[in-house]
Amino acid sequence: MKKNDAGLPYSRTYAVLIPIIAFLLKTILPVRYSGLENLNREGPFILIGNHLSMVDPVLMAVPMKKRQVTFLSKKELSRIPVVGAFLRLLHPIFVDRHASDMEAMRACMKTLRDGGVLGIFPEGTRSHGGTMEHIESGVALMALRSKVPVVPVYITGKIGLFRPLDVVFGEPVEMDDLRQAGVNNETCQELVNRIRVMYKEFAKSRQTKKA
Repeated sequence: MKKNDAGLPYSRTYAVLIPIIAFLLKTILPVRYSGLENLNREGPFILIGNHLSMVDPVLMAVPMKKRQVTFLSKKELSRIPVVGAFLRLLHPIFVDRHASDMEAMRACMKTLRDGGVLGIFPEGTRSHGGTMEHIESGVALMALRSKVPVVPVYITGKIGLFRPLDVVFGEPVEMDDLRQAGVNNETCQELVNRIRVMYKEFAKSRQTKKA
């Protein structure tokens, strides 16, 4: 099987779709990106984003251009005949949200060890806001263990015809001190708190710009 630039399984479907979708996001489905300089990095890292709609993974993946993002996807989708078959062509990591899915955790860590980019929605499901009130602790554990940068993505609304929305890529979450303290319940919870505060600041900044 052909490999991508990180030595991971290469999805031809992904490679074909991304340029097409990028064109649409510049024309009839306008998206305004900011903070793209925070994506100018080599090696593995984790993208985390607030989850408002089914197209959020696409919005996060398009600016990556030649790098393929491996997204976590709920296992229920893999059981839907047509949807599951299509998703498998994109090589996601299916995860059981209702149990401690060690197989999915190992797959995520392998993706990062192999130099890939991992896309995660820490809330575990779609929400109606962007402040990340509920965050699954697994993402903190993964971030601390992997020792890779975590880049937050803030999506401000749902995509629509000729209705622009904003997608902000923030600076990596600061966690050097937490890694030095070790991986435990306290450091994981502190990282979750930092992520939550960061998204509240994103939302506050957005409201200020509107006013």
